[in-house]
Amino acid sequence: MPTCKRNPSGTRHKFFSLACLFVSGGLLSLAAACATAADMQPADAVNPLIGSSNGGNTYPGAVMPFGMLQWSPENTRGHHIRTASPSGYQFDAQRIRGFSLTHLSGAGCAGASGDIPVLPVTEPLTASPSMDTDDSRYAVDFRHADERATPGDYRLALANGVQLELAAAMHSGMASFAFPTGKPANLLFRTSDSEVGSSAAEARIDPAQRTVSGSVTSGNFCGYLAKADQRSYYTLYFVARFDQPFTATGAWRDAVVRGGANTEQGGTGYDAKGFPAAGKGSGVWVSFDPAKGPVGMRVGISYVSLANARANLDAEIPQGATLAQVRGRARDAWNRALASIQVHGDSADQRTVFYTALYHSLLHPNVFSDVDGEYRGFDQKIHRVQGNQQAQYANFSGWDVYRSQLQLVTWLMPKVGSDIAQSLYNQAQQNHGEWDRWTHNSGGTHVMSGDPAVPALADIYAFGGRDFDLHGAYASLVRAATVPTAHDGSDDGCNVECVGQRPSLDQWLKLHYIATQSHAWGGAAETLEDATADFALSELAADVGDKEGERRFRARAGYWRNLFNPKAAPDGGYVQNRNADGSWPAFTPSTDEGFVEGSAAVYVWMVPFDLHGLFDAMGGADKAVARLDRFFRDADGHWAFTNAGPLHAELNNEPSVETPWLYDFAGQPYKTQETVRAVVNTLWKNTPDGIPGNDDLGEMSSWYVWSALGLYPEIPGSADLVVGSPLFDRAVVHRSGGDVVIDAPGASADTPYVHTLQVDGKPYTQPWLPAAFATHGGQLRFSLQATPDKAWGSDPRVAPPSFPPAAGHAGS
Repeated sequence: MPTCKRNPSGTRHKFFSLACLFVSGGLLSLAAACATAADMQPADAVNPLIGSSNGGNTYPGAVMPFGMLQWSPENTRGHHIRTASPSGYQFDAQRIRGFSLTHLSGAGCAGASGDIPVLPVTEPLTASPSMDTDDSRYAVDFRHADERATPGDYRLALANGVQLELAAAMHSGMASFAFPTGKPANLLFRTSDSEVGSSAAEARIDPAQRTVSGSVTSGNFCGYLAKADQRSYYTLYFVARFDQPFTATGAWRDAVVRGGANTEQGGTGYDAKGFPAAGKGSGVWVSFDPAKGPVGMRVGISYVSLANARANLDAEIPQGATLAQVRGRARDAWNRALASIQVHGDSADQRTVFYTALYHSLLHPNVFSDVDGEYRGFDQKIHRVQGNQQAQYANFSGWDVYRSQLQLVTWLMPKVGSDIAQSLYNQAQQNHGEWDRWTHNSGGTHVMSGDPAVPALADIYAFGGRDFDLHGAYASLVRAATVPTAHDGSDDGCNVECVGQRPSLDQWLKLHYIATQSHAWGGAAETLEDATADFALSELAADVGDKEGERRFRARAGYWRNLFNPKAAPDGGYVQNRNADGSWPAFTPSTDEGFVEGSAAVYVWMVPFDLHGLFDAMGGADKAVARLDRFFRDADGHWAFTNAGPLHAELNNEPSVETPWLYDFAGQPYKTQETVRAVVNTLWKNTPDGIPGNDDLGEMSSWYVWSALGLYPEIPGSADLVVGSPLFDRAVVHRSGGDVVIDAPGASADTPYVHTLQVDGKPYTQPWLPAAFATHGGQLRFSLQATPDKAWGSDPRVAPPSFPPAAGHAGS
């Protein structure tokens, strides 16, 4: 399994407080029977329910690091065809319609898998579950007091009396269902009921072998937003084996129920709005004798075939394996992965938020290939991983994760990062050379904007992921950035799901910006995203030795200047929409015209590779700082981090996440320290609403991990790290290339300001660290205080670097 293997199973970590912590009822509590800190391990500090409210869209179920199987509840609000959350789970929706085998963590769109909901029911099956359109009959209440979630392990006592336990392996899982005596004991397989439906489904019961098997064909991620994605593009196969005989069987399709049947097929279909049609669908059920004790179930999944699902199950959870063994192996895997960063501090809540954020950062992209290396490609053909690649990965939310999550994953686990890069290249080769910006299983969904695969690969390479076909990937990305395709010139899927990898690439090549009228979601936002992609492409060009490509793409990265209007507003210049004839349309900084999930006031800062150039365009660093101050505070001087209006930060979404670090570039790093710490202290909590917005497959959580360490990868495609201040007394980042040790004696939530810093024992005054530190390791020692030290790091000569285009190549 591709996880960190530095610490052997069972390693004890003495960096926790003298308390045993467990997750119960959604809150971290003290266990009555705990021993000493020596018994504590990183997994004990994780609360999977963080982010399950407030739009975080995380799930609490059982999963391995980067696991293919994610076994977790499907909550309902009384609407059968729409789940309570894209993750399947919403903390305040306390009714469950099934426990599905697949999920995505933190996505913002419905259609995030949710395949094969399995539900224990204690009443006769006399009516079709597909006709239960308000989930009034075939759904079950629960209380959070009866719920326990820890990494790789989920347990729940349902209101119908069923005691349920779930444990996860990489491609498989194991469950126990303890039914109450004196009532029917039925287990429903709602085969067709993926999160937003299916185009096909089938299930088969084999009483002699005590198995239920089948498949569902689905997709439709964000499909309700555009016709381009109202389609299926993957099939999930499953095989479930039981340790007890069936006392009865049955099946249903649409309104028809057939007691005694052993097979059924039929998907829900997708209606005109992209949701499953009411009353449509199919599934099967099996019954047990509750007097014989808990029912054990082992299940394997595959996106290739039923045979592979069986092989995955047999390899990971063979007959005779116990639930405790599966649970224990998952816990060991999580402890190895989470122990890649060890932190010490006084606050149990801080450690829980930190390790839960690290946990959420290590869920996606997830393994997609089977134990034999086979996987279903974007061409819907069966492929096998080749060469040094150990696993194919899927579920790439590119617009999100290129900003800090892939850097963190690769920094800790370079082989995983390398395989993710190779996986993206494999997908592009199978997809007619197109690198899709948001991939889901074996399909591209085109969701969001820009060309994030470029900075994603550059990030991975910069942070030590070198074991992939860099030259082949670079050549493919160059072609996509220089040769317009039919999709680049299409409006299909626009706005949210424009099908082109480089929408309106012809404009980029001719006008040197994306105009107001284009085939992109928004011209101004697309221009900034393309500029970032071209900067990252110039970094990749340098990595492969293409000097001309490096110069050319660095020059193209400067095209953002063509949309910077210095007279846009009374308070200064802004990036704004521009017409193809060069004229400027009407503008206000609060507008979202031309932008993606943000305003012009948010997007003006999104030039992370050329911030000194941006500040110069604004009239100098002092004016930029004054604007940043207004961006982060309201008229009364209070922090304005979220929901304060379009002129202020939205640190619950990606376009804003890099902005607190910009003071480092402007000679006032104490304000970065102050602002980042205020965000960490106020928006991130050990509660279900403890993530400020969609976690976006770990991107937002990775931001927290970096911030708590006091470092951040501001520049896409570069391993340079800008400096904030650490939250913990001590943190050790274990890496194959050399540990990073961060000491900050006396660190606390109330001491954000850097007074002195030593790097490898020598005084250091720069508010950034060169790439060699990230890749080779070293020791940082901070002296922190509660009041600002305005002198440290303020000399403009030691500011973090910018990468402007060469003279004569900027702009049009």
